[in-house]
Amino acid sequence: MDLEKQRGISITSTALVFETEGHQVTLLDTPGHQDFGEDTYRTLAAADNAVMLIDAGKGLEPQTRKLFEVCRMRKLPIFTFINKMDRPALEALELLDEIEKEFGLSTHAVNWPIGSGDRFMGLYYRPKDEVHLFEKDQSHGSKEATVCVLSWGNPLLKERIPEDLYQQLEEEIELLDAVAPSLELEKIHEGELTPVFFGSAMNNFGVKLFLDSFLKYAQQPGPHMADVGLIEPNYPEFTGFVFKLQANMDPKHRDKVAFVRVCSGQFTKGMKVQLARTGKQVALTRPQKMFAQDRMTVETGFAGDVIGLNNPNTFAIGDTIYTGTRIVFPGIPSFSPELFSYMRNPNPSKYKQFQKGLTELLGEGAVQVLYSVDSGRTDPILAAVGQLQFEVLQYRMLSEYGVEVQLEPLGYSVARWVTGGWPALQRVGKLYNCATVKDWWGRPVLLFRNEWSVSQLKAESSEIGELAPYALPPMDIQ
Repeated sequence: MDLEKQRGISITSTALVFETEGHQVTLLDTPGHQDFGEDTYRTLAAADNAVMLIDAGKGLEPQTRKLFEVCRMRKLPIFTFINKMDRPALEALELLDEIEKEFGLSTHAVNWPIGSGDRFMGLYYRPKDEVHLFEKDQSHGSKEATVCVLSWGNPLLKERIPEDLYQQLEEEIELLDAVAPSLELEKIHEGELTPVFFGSAMNNFGVKLFLDSFLKYAQQPGPHMADVGLIEPNYPEFTGFVFKLQANMDPKHRDKVAFVRVCSGQFTKGMKVQLARTGKQVALTRPQKMFAQDRMTVETGFAGDVIGLNNPNTFAIGDTIYTGTRIVFPGIPSFSPELFSYMRNPNPSKYKQFQKGLTELLGEGAVQVLYSVDSGRTDPILAAVGQLQFEVLQYRMLSEYGVEVQLEPLGYSVARWVTGGWPALQRVGKLYNCATVKDWWGRPVLLFRNEWSVSQLKAESSEIGELAPYALPPMDIQ
């Protein structure tokens, strides 16, 4: 997207495939900037493991906390890589303490930094009791860092490492060995313990150590719950679900790629599958996978693979595709937005383009859309996790559909779905300090200015029932 180039940031999640040490790894890379979007949350629905990337100089950031909650909800194993150790950094022990206190996670440092900032010179690798000293160069991560590996206790270490750093390393290793929990695979897979790695991705230092351990401890593609029960990866029939849609990845061809996570069976190019939502048969004739800007045709795929399908206007986010007996995976939840704005089309002559752009971008999940219950107010209410989602939608409406839209912010920051539906609202009667709207499927949603207002309503009107911070799409949509 041109906007990504202009801003120098990643706006959309990407799916990259690479091979290392005899393994194929699918990396679902998500935006790391503060104003990431709901696309980031949806991507986690397709993941088997999560890598939490932390800036050593900043520690945990707001978006890290949001993503952790989704990982916890899905019980994903979390691997932590503390990056940018070659820049001014917080104390390593302080960073571990922050993770444990904030997330309630046990931590196990697999490697340990020797110095930081300009004095960052290497890592102590605990599994092998050895020190990796690296030499900085000008490759900026384009090749593996030059490393000298010495066993702990080698007299050369005291010659290579300044006395104060050596003494600090010695003390911290002793402390870790005494109090840190052991690295238990079961606790990693249960999401109770996170292996922690330090390094500098810019210098490609510590990345290889991380990858080696990740391949050893990561959870393999596992079963997925469906309407008929657990679907194991070795289930003979092909099954998969759509977790992401991205239109106009190639602006010259106005394409729309559906990213599918394969859950079981074998995918083959050209195969015919059933689309659970419509019951129609679909031929998967143009499958592809991505690496950077390159696209490659996919001939086969297995559980854990992510495949791009270029079948415009065929798929929706959360769709299940399958062969054999009908199977439906749960939809992907919409999470509580934090920003809300009316969207207007100031140019009536662009009505058709406005409706087309709105429908297609909402189909991608670029933002959520809500509508006023007041029949006299027809402008859609856009709802987003971050401000950048609004800016991206405005940019794409103009660049792809030729419509310049206007946004009118609303003063709300919390959304809650009324699980009891409209009957629950009728039982309660008139509500105060919130606004009642409806979602894309006509279900009631309450908008609040803050969390305190949510708590107040629950206390004063308990008969309203459960107010959910997320909602799944109906199973019977066509």
